[in-house]
Amino acid sequence: MLLREEREAVVRICRLMSAEGLVVGTAGNISVRKDELIAITPSGLAYDALTPELVSVCDLSGTPVDSPLKPTSELPMHSAAYLQSMPGAVVHTHSVAATALSCLVDEIPPVHYYLGLFGGSVRVAPYALYGSPELAENMCRAMTDRSACLLANHGAVVLGTTLEETYERAKYLEWICEVALRVQSAGLPPRLLGEERMAEAVGRLATYGQKAPRK
Repeated sequence: MLLREEREAVVRICRLMSAEGLVVGTAGNISVRKDELIAITPSGLAYDALTPELVSVCDLSGTPVDSPLKPTSELPMHSAAYLQSMPGAVVHTHSVAATALSCLVDEIPPVHYYLGLFGGSVRVAPYALYGSPELAENMCRAMTDRSACLLANHGAVVLGTTLEETYERAKYLEWICEVALRVQSAGLPPRLLGEERMAEAVGRLATYGQKAPRK
């Protein structure tokens, strides 16, 4: 089977994403790249029915190579992300806090240094119809020099090196959005991080994380 390991990883992360509440129903989509091909979720299929054989394989331009089912409607957005910055994986969620915050702000307020995981301030891409070329273009602009953005009135997109890392970063982003929502609702002047502090965090977090040694 073409891209067997990558297709298996897509199924595994989709199940986690659903179980951990970053999507509802068949919402959201993910992909992972190997060389010039990507394994990507199909459109409108329940995650508990997804198997590796049903995961689509497309080239970077979005042309199906091995696709038993129609690929996700957000294929143009995934393709645009790969062509712009060549990440190893893309995770698109409809998580509650990120979606709610995307309706309120043009940029996530700098409430926590974890924003440094994404290169600094995380912007909100203007609204466009899901699956449209306009949405892909808006996402690319918001993602300039960043590895995440929110999509206005829609959800969040995170880029990363591996699918596992990217999914973990998506959970960090959701946590930051939840914090920002609580700060906004407190009715008190927020204490926000300035550009200098955020730049420090970006530098420190650039090398954050390590793996356990293999036995």
